[in-house]
Amino acid sequence: QVQLVESGGGLVQPGGSLRLSCAASGFTFSSYAMRWYRQAPGKERELVAVISRFGSNTIYAESVKGRFSISRDNAKSTVYLQMNSLKPEDTARYYCAAGARFSGSVRDIDYWGQGTQVTVSS
Repeated sequence: QVQLVESGGGLVQPGGSLRLSCAASGFTFSSYAMRWYRQAPGKERELVAVISRFGSNTIYAESVKGRFSISRDNAKSTVYLQMNSLKPEDTARYYCAAGARFSGSVRDIDYWGQGTQVTVSS
């Protein structure tokens, strides 16, 4: 049974940091590119970052470049999202996703997690 379980969300003040984790099971983690997406209330789900199977390539949304960093540990079947200099507009539910292709397209997603809420507010 495939599972993607996100953790690390919460309430943080503007300018603060959070580190999200996504623990994967039920599939060969190193065979999949991993993504983080987010969805704010009333908005469409948007791509935040993608990392290739062995971490050599990444893609970031323009809105998070220089502030967020995606990484992975294949030995632990876990992908991370380090979020720094958080802004109120980063408030959203953050989802982990896996897809065999390294791309930013939602069509290439094979598995989704349930998400973790991030709220940036003073």
